[in-house]
Amino acid sequence: MKRDPLPGRLHEPDVQPISRDVLAEKYFKPGEISIEQLYGRVARALASVEKPELRAKWEQKFLANLHAGAIGAGRIMSAAGTDIQATLINCFVQPVGDAIQGQDDDGYPGIYEALREAAETMRRGGGVGYDFSRIRPKGAFVKGTHSIASGPCSYMNVFDQSCSTVESAGSRRGAQMGVLRIDHPDVAEFITAKRTPGRWNNFNVSVGVSDAFMQAVADGTDWELAHKAKPGQKVLDNGGYQRADGLWVYRKLPARELWDTIMQSTYDFAEPGILFLDQIGRDNNLNYCEQIEATNPCGEQPLPPYGCCDLGPIILTKFVRHPFGAGGEPAFDFDAFEQVVATQVRALDNVLDVTFWPLEQQRAESSAKRRIGVGFTGLGNALTMLKLRYDRAEGRDMAAQIARRMRDAAYLASVELAKEKGAFPKFKAEGYLAEGTFASRLPGHIQADIRQHGIRNSHLLSIAPTGTVSLAFADNASNGIEPAFSWGYKRNKREADGSTSSYTVEDHAFRLYRSLIDGTVTPDQPHALPEYFVNALEMSAQDHVAMMQAVQPFVDTSISKTVNIPEDYPYDRFKDLYRQAWQAGLKGLATYRPNSILGAVLETTPVKKDEPAPATSSAPAPTPAVPYDPMRSVIEKRPAGGLPAVAEKIEYWTTEGQQRLYLIVTFLPVPAADGVGTVERAIEFFMPVGQSGESQQWITATMRMLSLAARGGFLDRALSDMQKVTWDRGPVRLGTYEKADGTHVPRWHDSEVAAIGYAVENLIANRQKAAQASLFDADELPAVEPSIAPAALVPSSVMAGKKCPECGAHAMIRKDGCDYCTQCGFVGSCG
Repeated sequence: MKRDPLPGRLHEPDVQPISRDVLAEKYFKPGEISIEQLYGRVARALASVEKPELRAKWEQKFLANLHAGAIGAGRIMSAAGTDIQATLINCFVQPVGDAIQGQDDDGYPGIYEALREAAETMRRGGGVGYDFSRIRPKGAFVKGTHSIASGPCSYMNVFDQSCSTVESAGSRRGAQMGVLRIDHPDVAEFITAKRTPGRWNNFNVSVGVSDAFMQAVADGTDWELAHKAKPGQKVLDNGGYQRADGLWVYRKLPARELWDTIMQSTYDFAEPGILFLDQIGRDNNLNYCEQIEATNPCGEQPLPPYGCCDLGPIILTKFVRHPFGAGGEPAFDFDAFEQVVATQVRALDNVLDVTFWPLEQQRAESSAKRRIGVGFTGLGNALTMLKLRYDRAEGRDMAAQIARRMRDAAYLASVELAKEKGAFPKFKAEGYLAEGTFASRLPGHIQADIRQHGIRNSHLLSIAPTGTVSLAFADNASNGIEPAFSWGYKRNKREADGSTSSYTVEDHAFRLYRSLIDGTVTPDQPHALPEYFVNALEMSAQDHVAMMQAVQPFVDTSISKTVNIPEDYPYDRFKDLYRQAWQAGLKGLATYRPNSILGAVLETTPVKKDEPAPATSSAPAPTPAVPYDPMRSVIEKRPAGGLPAVAEKIEYWTTEGQQRLYLIVTFLPVPAADGVGTVERAIEFFMPVGQSGESQQWITATMRMLSLAARGGFLDRALSDMQKVTWDRGPVRLGTYEKADGTHVPRWHDSEVAAIGYAVENLIANRQKAAQASLFDADELPAVEPSIAPAALVPSSVMAGKKCPECGAHAMIRKDGCDYCTQCGFVGSCG
């Protein structure tokens, strides 16, 4: 293996096929066939805004920095240097005022003007976050029309539908975040809205929580739900009143009751998330000139109205020297890292000048403050390569040191940039360095430099999710701040000629370990790896939160991370996680606890497990014999290390055209029912793609749910219920249905959820069929449908109609007095 000019740094293994595939599908533009061409395009674009005499110099520096591991977020790598009018900014926050059109009394755009602005932003490739708290609550009096308001939740329905119909640049729907303050009178409806199946499919939602509310919860006092809009007579008759500050109180209730409503919804449905608004405000370097009320869709960027996410992660694995102790003691090259961070600051600052802005307000906001977000990816893998466990103090200490050095290097680079190009226009040293702001905690010499020279960028740091860019540019390194998910799996790919090829997809740290230390180790050897190889499913919820607590003090915006909660996690301990997060100064928290059945509305209180009756003697009660079912027994914990797995590229069609994703299923060998040999049981499900879009976010969550369902022994029920989920956007085509004459027609499903449930079921069946091949003749094996119907089999005379009970297509018409499916030929009732 060749060596790098940097001592102790070995070249990466050859690029694995999944990285080539994602690179080609997501990022290559016409004519590009190599990563060098892509990097060259991006470097030229970012250098184009430098002075003419400096462009060649900075193009080379940016190109070298890309190769060193300083990449841009997805929009930058995809669109920079192209002729499409798409933004290089991943996401924005945009205001919504309390008016239908025009502007409200405070100058905020009315609801339908905000809707227009959001549609334009999403059309150009940006996700959008909003605070809907300004909209008057349900039951408020509307003076102009002498009517009663319907409240913000009803208007969120409109934004949701708009998002589902707007195709974003790059052929995906835009992601959205909806925020409502904890004191808004409609907050209870907001908290529980997503319990209605199909509602707000295009939204993540978070409640903006204040310190006063958290204190009221701690003290057990009442909480007022208030708004400046005067309520209607019905609210007044039910006890509404006006406070001394002029706000109208619509309702008062115990703070703990409201908190339990939030916690129960989050426990059961993984939403809403929590934003600690006062902590966001205190820490904000610009709290002297702006108020932050919402975040971008993934939560790592609290932003003011029209604020943007200009993001660029740095691949941390590139800076580990002597990984796993190969050739010397493993170490992180902080000097090289700091140099790369400094150049990344200039590159992202240039993005603000080269990008296409969907709205003039976004351009103006960016020019005034020049926010950027240098971040990192591959933290989990980097710690593993340093022989440090992610879930122990030594791993957290190293993560904090990396974050601190990144902070200092970025702020110093921005000061140097201010000397050359000027400070951001809104800069005021007294406010920026005022006690309590993030900048006030910088080392003294950096604060002194800022006070003397100013700083180019108001904010510089953000830890975002990096799923696709990690796959494409970082050899499948762990995502963002997260630990690794699994060490390897098999991927089956259907080729153009109908054949299937299979190859291995592996975690970056695992590949490097095998190359340097143990060439015989394979991902399906759970105990062959050292103990510092620890993945996300082997950690406690507290371990995940602890990593956020270690890193957040050195990040001036926020961190996107979901804390995984086991299904049987006690409710009281779950609530305590949020209390701890608030007390630790985190800016928000999002958790995911899988539901037992996807698509069903769960109870509003946790189901209590049956407790055994008190023993009447010291002898244990006899346990009735239960037949052993290898597919239904409970697996308490995923074994450590790699497991056999398969992956498949799934393509399906919705009303918005062809969609594509990768599904990965990991299998665990378990004893067969008769005690002879083993059988393979699916226990983990994963989609190795980032959460940049709404569909990817819910698919990722669904895969986590299925993993817990599989380990709990009710996978078949979960998959069955997935296939019952309906969708308000029309049917989805995936797979085929075999007619009585042996021909195949496309199979239709009622939703993406249903289609993916079918795809998972088919993938498992294919695996089982392959396992049985040595035991049965080919004609004795169970039939498994092909994933995609050949184009020649699709009928040309399909007509729109009601749903066919046979093939699922919405193609049932009345023909010759009978219900007839123009898709598959099924004949139903006649009369």
